[in-house]
Amino acid sequence: MFSSLIKGSIILLIIFFAALTAAFIYAYEEISLDADKLIHYQPEISSVILDRNGKKLAYVFKKQHRLYARYDELPSAFVEGLIAMEDTKFFEHNGVNPDAIIRAVIKDIQAGKFVEGGSTLTQQLIKNKILSNEKKLARKIKEAILALKIEHELTKEQIIERYVNEISYGNNYFGVKTAANGYFHKELDELTLKETALLVGLPNAPSYYNPIRHYKRALNRANNVLYRMKSLGWLTERDYLKAVKESPKIYKTSLTQNIAPYVVDEVIRRFKKRGDNIRTAGYQIYTTIDMQQQKIAREAVAYAYQKVLKKYKESPKTSTINTAFVAVESKTGDILAMVGGVDYKRSAFNRVTQTLRQPGSAFKPFIYQTALDMGYNPASPLTDLARTFQYYENGKPKVWSPKNYERDFKGFMPLREALVHSRNLATINLVSELGVSTIRKRLAFLDVPHIPRDMSIALGNLGLSPLKMAQIFSVFANGGHMIEPRLISKVISKEGAVIYETRPKEIADFTTPEQAYLMTDILMDVVKRGTGRNAQVKGLELAGKTGTTNKGVDAWFCGYSPTIEVISWFGRDNNKPIGKGATGGALAAPAFAYYFKKLLTIDPKLKRTFDIPQGVYRGEYKGKSELYTKISPLPEEKPKAVSPLKKQSETMGVWDQESQIIYDDGEDINPDEESPYAETINIDDEPIKEGDVESDGDPLHPTRSQPLTPASHDSGTLF
Repeated sequence: MFSSLIKGSIILLIIFFAALTAAFIYAYEEISLDADKLIHYQPEISSVILDRNGKKLAYVFKKQHRLYARYDELPSAFVEGLIAMEDTKFFEHNGVNPDAIIRAVIKDIQAGKFVEGGSTLTQQLIKNKILSNEKKLARKIKEAILALKIEHELTKEQIIERYVNEISYGNNYFGVKTAANGYFHKELDELTLKETALLVGLPNAPSYYNPIRHYKRALNRANNVLYRMKSLGWLTERDYLKAVKESPKIYKTSLTQNIAPYVVDEVIRRFKKRGDNIRTAGYQIYTTIDMQQQKIAREAVAYAYQKVLKKYKESPKTSTINTAFVAVESKTGDILAMVGGVDYKRSAFNRVTQTLRQPGSAFKPFIYQTALDMGYNPASPLTDLARTFQYYENGKPKVWSPKNYERDFKGFMPLREALVHSRNLATINLVSELGVSTIRKRLAFLDVPHIPRDMSIALGNLGLSPLKMAQIFSVFANGGHMIEPRLISKVISKEGAVIYETRPKEIADFTTPEQAYLMTDILMDVVKRGTGRNAQVKGLELAGKTGTTNKGVDAWFCGYSPTIEVISWFGRDNNKPIGKGATGGALAAPAFAYYFKKLLTIDPKLKRTFDIPQGVYRGEYKGKSELYTKISPLPEEKPKAVSPLKKQSETMGVWDQESQIIYDDGEDINPDEESPYAETINIDDEPIKEGDVESDGDPLHPTRSQPLTPASHDSGTLF
């Protein structure tokens, strides 16, 4: 019986020690897992979005705004102040300070409760990162064990580095670098001694000592830090007295304030497509945006918007009119400015990249460029006579009789004048001559989406974003070479390595430089004396085209200087007509002009005149001076002049809409003598089936609703 008792006791002891061992192993493994959070420290780090010159646009982060500071970035005064206030023997102990613990225990016994913890910097780091703030014995024991393990695995410098990056400095600033940027708008190496002391004093009670709300309290705390450093002999009397007198400037608005919200949103959206969470990655993201130009773009939009509201007597609080504005460097495709709406706070929807609108007459230059490249000349006569067209709706034939905006006919007129004055009928008849399939093939070469299959292509019956318009319009602004706009130039990782460096998509030789210049010269006339007169800027050559869709739903101005291309758009978010007289020249062109006027003030050296490529000549046709090339000869077989074209100061002879109308044979045509209508022709390659096109009876401008999902797949490259 006695032996059985001994045997049972031994079994119980074995079970006890086994359970104790298992508990220890479990606790050790749990502690090891906790310790790994600090040993292999991977905090969430904010990414910063910069303009092309390195100016900060915004920080983006998930929950905690944190900029990471390496130990070698920390000012020596900051490290000394931190040690002086929080853990004087930090470099002497192994994670736990027995003297501090004994002192804390005595005070706790005297108070009858936990009032002082006696924690080292290492223990404070563990409490902030791993454990709770509860003052319980079990937590303190675990904290001490973890501290010993952390000190065994990490150097003192690594512990300080983790400490200053993990803790809160108030105002949602996590980490000392974030606080320096936020409160003082300075980097760590730019801080004064007083500013350094203020940051040292913050983590003890970030809300209580917040310098934005409690400035004097924060200064007093900083002075205490300075006094402690002086008393330890780590600060001279002279430096102490100088620092105590200082009153640093505190910024109430931090650098997390988004000063280009449409741009920042677009950057985040494009990274999201890649499945890359930039909010926690610590990237430096360099955009192509120029903040000076971004500022004047916002001013241009505000200026034009106020004119529009005044014109239609609407209040900004209730008006549905909105706008989009984008400026692109012609040679590189770099987006210099982007404004996606009149008020980001009211609507974050980016109308530059996320909306599809009909360009209307702004699309005509692509038709005319096709004609020029097929041998037409700016002087070639076009037919500005009415014609009826047959189309199909739900399989049933209908008749469409398009009209000019001016509701008149001009008979035959030069190609240049047809585009300068945006004559619809001349354009439609030109498309009829060229063939819809020919134009469709040319546009497909430019990656133009949603290309119509019928004659409505003549007047821009397709949905494009303003950024897509900037992309395809670059064939004129960039001498026949299309370049896809890009928003992001490069991305640098938190380790400082360049991980993305973007190259925009390019389509070379859509047309030749000399053929593209013929179009530029015509579009300069659009600005000088045509529908784009409101886009004029004194002392700067500008080319462009207005766009006005049916019933005044969309108003565009798409144009360029010798170096920069700008797309300006106005319309209602509900796709309803803007109002009477809502043309691209009246509404969108003023924003374009304002932008370039201001641009000349900040960049007086901006290139002001277009270069004329070799192979462009000036000749004479029917007494008028005109340009021609080898591909686009003058209508006469032998032009009177064959000298290479040079800049001329004299005014070119031009067709005048106010005077006699010049026709193919130079004679006047009286529209009353015969019908101005040509025969009816079929405008569809094939009947449009039910469901293919939403129509309100006008095949040129079918009803379209605002897209529910972003359409940025039509808005340029991913970056």
